[in-house]
Amino acid sequence: MRIISGRSLFRGNPGITSTKNLSFFSRKTQKLTLSAIALLATTASLLHPFGVKNAIAASGPYCQFIPEEVAAKEKLFQASLEKNISATEEYNSIVQRHSQMLQKCRSQTWPEEQAVWLRLYPCDVSPGSIDSVLDRIVNLGYNKIHLEVFYDSQVLLPPGDNPTPWTPVVRSPGGENIDLLKQTIEKAHARGIKVYAWLFTMNFGYAYAQRPDRQEALARNGTGKNSLTFVHDRAQAFVDPYSRQAQTDYYQLVQAVLKRQPDGILFDYVRYPQGVGEQSAVRSVRDLWIYGKSSLDALYNRATNKKGLAVIKKYIEQGNLTTEDIAAIDRQYPEESQAKWQGRPNLADSKETLQIRYRNLKSDLWLFSVAHAAQGVLDFLSFAAQPAQRLGLPAGAVFFPNANRLVGGEGFDSRLQAWDKFPANLEWHPMAYALCGDRTDCISNEVKTVLQKAPEGTKVTPALAGAWGQSYRQHPSLEAQMEALRKATPEINSVSHFGYSWLEPEIDRQRRSCTLQ
Repeated sequence: MRIISGRSLFRGNPGITSTKNLSFFSRKTQKLTLSAIALLATTASLLHPFGVKNAIAASGPYCQFIPEEVAAKEKLFQASLEKNISATEEYNSIVQRHSQMLQKCRSQTWPEEQAVWLRLYPCDVSPGSIDSVLDRIVNLGYNKIHLEVFYDSQVLLPPGDNPTPWTPVVRSPGGENIDLLKQTIEKAHARGIKVYAWLFTMNFGYAYAQRPDRQEALARNGTGKNSLTFVHDRAQAFVDPYSRQAQTDYYQLVQAVLKRQPDGILFDYVRYPQGVGEQSAVRSVRDLWIYGKSSLDALYNRATNKKGLAVIKKYIEQGNLTTEDIAAIDRQYPEESQAKWQGRPNLADSKETLQIRYRNLKSDLWLFSVAHAAQGVLDFLSFAAQPAQRLGLPAGAVFFPNANRLVGGEGFDSRLQAWDKFPANLEWHPMAYALCGDRTDCISNEVKTVLQKAPEGTKVTPALAGAWGQSYRQHPSLEAQMEALRKATPEINSVSHFGYSWLEPEIDRQRRSCTLQ
């Protein structure tokens, strides 16, 4: 391996390219062999067992800590749980040292920001549980966490301070004031880790959908059904983005989360539900989730004259439009030559034949209805991000790069996730989960597509799915994906990995199935 700099002591990390801070190397010294430099590093380790100078020798590829460092910290951690004062002091010291080491390594390693997606469980109220998880995250080289704080009708807020309509994750007796979100942020910061709060957005969860007082907040299609009957998944209950009730509930949630002072906030499920098979695409107006009362009211308000309103209502109610309908509306409003609504160009409809007007109106109404549905998602996202942006905190949107595709001639992906229209002042977090066997080009191609459409200055942080050192659930190893991404899109300097439960599945299972005292 060619010696780029003294930073090659990170055991061959392909991402380390910096030549900063090499004043202690002479030109002659820089030509030393790798083994000689490793020997110098080992000597430095012996001379400075707890110093920052040891940071180089203690981290491996992708800033992952070597087993000796991991074992030393774990031993002290276990002793600290036994109330050993001396061990606790030493443990705190090594936690601080590892924080400095991680910061140093990441500042000179691609990507500079490496995040992991993390979910906490009721069992994490156990003493030391959060510390243990965070230590492991540091050991794996991550300097950022996307912490799930709202999912499946649950919120990571203390039962005694939960102003939302959702159930707190902590439900154990005596846990009314346990604030796992605040604790995790504080403990992560002590380890040099940033924390973004990660929230489901338009997916409010099954329990929410069962509330009698929230039925009007749910998204509905042309058959009057909500998403629970569409996706057959109790974890997915989508709301009408135009609903004032849904907006109020979500605003209270975001405000409560921001009180815990995360470093940023991420919005997931910024879309409508994804169907299966034929239902994976919307091809008629009745397929759209715009039949909730609030969405319909907003749609009708987009009409700019009486004829436009009449045409829209007839189209929505019937799911179609006929030449007879058009002729009847003409007779009802003879003083208006054209059906008008927001975004429709001015055309002399009355000069066209009825058949031509019929074709134009059907096409225009379909695209208008789809645009109305997609605009609801965009508006809800902007609304949700405002509280964080007012505080100067970064906000981001999570999305699938293929969730806004055309299907067939006039169909659209049922999710209607128009991510290419997401605000440029948000961070974009594309979930590059494409599968193409052992290859990685389909993954990097998804990221390239996003970069091509992202406005200049937009921060793009791809999310990769997988595990270190092995293929996992048909996804190539993270090493293979990272190297492909680095070569294909070197301008990317922030990457996330889904998720911690995939990286350490056995530890994750233990945390999900404890017995709380």
